[in-house]
Amino acid sequence: MLELTDAQIGTWVATFILPLFRVTAMLMTMPIIGTKMLPGRIRLYLAVAITVVITPGLPPLPEVNPLGLQGLLMCAEQILVGAVFGLALQMLFQAFVIAGQIIAVQMGMAFASMVDPANGVNVAVVSQFMNMLVSLLFLSMNGHLVVFEVLTESFTTLPVGGALVVDHFWQLAGRLSWVLGAALLLVLPAITALLVVNIAFGVMTRAAPQLNIFSIGFPLTLVLGMGIFWVGLADILSHYQALASEALQWLRELARAR
Repeated sequence: MLELTDAQIGTWVATFILPLFRVTAMLMTMPIIGTKMLPGRIRLYLAVAITVVITPGLPPLPEVNPLGLQGLLMCAEQILVGAVFGLALQMLFQAFVIAGQIIAVQMGMAFASMVDPANGVNVAVVSQFMNMLVSLLFLSMNGHLVVFEVLTESFTTLPVGGALVVDHFWQLAGRLSWVLGAALLLVLPAITALLVVNIAFGVMTRAAPQLNIFSIGFPLTLVLGMGIFWVGLADILSHYQALASEALQWLRELARAR
């Protein structure tokens, strides 16, 4: 008769539970999968399926009691590590969302907002369009597969019980300036063109004070802004490739993966 001790059962449970917490935390915070458009139950099923697949190939995990204090601290550590990975990916998507918001303000479409089904907040229509565009590009170029690969390698490069979570949060906070810089880089040509348009309207108002600039300038700025935005989309792929490569490379450095 096979006899199992409490220590053996606890070790087997910990071998599955510890990776599950890291995978689940990343899936709950990363873009696309971690949004409200995907039910939480589906995300949990996906996390369990990924954990079952990667667990046999993981390095040996520490033998701890998952219900003890040390086991609970390790579970909390895995949640923080997974959340850091997910938030690092969010920065790539938020750069495009901020870029869309800046363009919307400059072209006079800041009032045109809608409820974002992913986050449940009101955002400009241009920002929502940019978010959908970068989501399609991310999936079509297999960015999610790269993320899962880095996540699997992180169990070797950042073993359970040896991750410096505080250091990772400091690195994450230091990347906030990168998000703003990337957003400005995306919209700099459009901002420059719209600035020229506004200066032209200012000269027209100065030359002909009787001209009602509000009734003429607003629709013209809106139409020209949409045209400038449409022309700028021709170069969006090269910008996305550069920013996505940098973001995924930083994710590898964050996970200390090769």
